[in-house]
Amino acid sequence: MKRLAVIGLDCFTPQWALEEWLDEMPNLRAIVEQGVGARLHSTVPPITVPAWTSMLTSKDPGMLGVYGFRNRASYEYDSLKVANASAITARTVWNYLSRNRLKSLVVGIPQTYPPKPLNGIMVSGFMTPGKEVSFTYPDGVKGVLDQAAGGEYIIDVKDFRTDDKDALLDSVKEMTAARFRAFRALLRVDDFDFAMMVEMGPDRLQHGFWRYCDPSHRLFEKGNPYENVLHDYYVSIDEEIGRTVEAAGEGASFMVVSDHGAKAMDGAICINEWLQQEGYLKLKERPADRTGLTPDMIDWEKTKAWGEGGYYGRLFLNLAGREPQGIIPPGAYESVRGELISALEALGDEDGKPIGTRVFKPEDVYREINNIAPDMIVYFGDLDWRSAGSVGVGSIHLRENDTGPDDANHLPDGVFAWDGGGAGQLRRADRYQIYDVAPTILGFFGLDVPEDMIGESII
Repeated sequence: MKRLAVIGLDCFTPQWALEEWLDEMPNLRAIVEQGVGARLHSTVPPITVPAWTSMLTSKDPGMLGVYGFRNRASYEYDSLKVANASAITARTVWNYLSRNRLKSLVVGIPQTYPPKPLNGIMVSGFMTPGKEVSFTYPDGVKGVLDQAAGGEYIIDVKDFRTDDKDALLDSVKEMTAARFRAFRALLRVDDFDFAMMVEMGPDRLQHGFWRYCDPSHRLFEKGNPYENVLHDYYVSIDEEIGRTVEAAGEGASFMVVSDHGAKAMDGAICINEWLQQEGYLKLKERPADRTGLTPDMIDWEKTKAWGEGGYYGRLFLNLAGREPQGIIPPGAYESVRGELISALEALGDEDGKPIGTRVFKPEDVYREINNIAPDMIVYFGDLDWRSAGSVGVGSIHLRENDTGPDDANHLPDGVFAWDGGGAGQLRRADRYQIYDVAPTILGFFGLDVPEDMIGESII
């Protein structure tokens, strides 16, 4: 019987896992040496939601109709909604496996709450609102999770943007160890054909500790007490990989993947401050202090565009006939968007030096546009800077995060490592696409790859 176990590590970054620290990670290195190890190019934007779903459906965000954690449910100004599993209609790999009577164990994968039926077991991911809700399928699995975890099963750490670094470190270590223990315990209870878990720890720890560990970060201080936190955590992850390979049993194939990586963040561009300065956004009153932008603060009759913060920026145009108080004539849509793109890509740092911002039109990067996409997706400084949505800042540039301590942004490349599963000759590349993972999993089980999957199996 063919078996495949997949360890997903959110934000596990290739420059460390596959390069600088690989020799100190013998279990991951063994997988790479037996099969392949390469960068895995993520979605636009490279962010947890929708990247994991894109990986496991082989569909881009436009095809999924999900462009980030929060998406416009309508063209009303206050319609941003969290996109959980209910927003996904595309079939995942475990849907195809279930239809072919293959059994799956799915633990902690983002955008799986609320859980949907499958042939096997599902434990929903970090978007689960709390352990008081039904977040497993079957529901009875919920009652044994703490026992399986050897303590408390932790859905996610409560606050990774904190100055209490010792508490953050302890909570991430506890969460990671418990998730791996629970996954291994569940793995042993049945003969699963496919088993996959995702651990959020790398993401949480890197956003909290990057400045202390990366010598390229502008705030790095050699010899600081947290200098080896990320290195030691990666080594501990490798030890968990080794234990999980053993638990998967002899003959099981093993894969390690991540949805994107991480890199140093130089600062933040206050997108709504910039839009005000350039005359695209008008507030009814200027806030006395820094605050988040809300629709009621905006003078819509004098506003052409507004933006949202995050690791990437999203801009929306106030289009007549589309938005309730739109003022941009439909015939001027492309000219206004072109003006904004040119100005954003020329945007400099505090000294006016261009930072290399990239702006994407959804129709240029997605095969389809479903639901409501942003009018523009912005990588400030090619993701060396994040987007800050706050107003009342008094500056376009911030050298800090406006939503709490955070010194890392997302790298568009994640990690792909697979022992090959005895498949023989593999398609080798320095960089695979995130969309290649689902076809590869189906190919491993000898199943046909659906025509609407946009990736290519490496088998």
